[in-house]
Amino acid sequence: LALRPIYHRIDKRIQGHVFVTLLAYHLLCAIQRKLHEHGLRYSWKTIRNRMRTHVRLTTTMTTKRGQTVYLRLTSQPEEFHMEIYKALGISLRQLQTIKKIK
Repeated sequence: LALRPIYHRIDKRIQGHVFVTLLAYHLLCAIQRKLHEHGLRYSWKTIRNRMRTHVRLTTTMTTKRGQTVYLRLTSQPEEFHMEIYKALGISLRQLQTIKKIK
């Protein structure tokens, strides 16, 4: 499972470390199974490296009136990103620009 060395000394922390690692492993398996169902057989390293170029960022600004403006933007997805999102059933509507003023 490639748990890496566990440097925790308290049992609860060791158990938490193992739990999070197993949870991540199951999530990885579920993602890869879904991609395989759609004929996508990329390695996890390839998926991780190529998906890293599609980013979502939040900018915070304060107006002269003291209001805070939050602007959340998403970079333009490439063909590879679209292929992965489609296979996983992720809608790009979920990634639309969001603007909030508080």
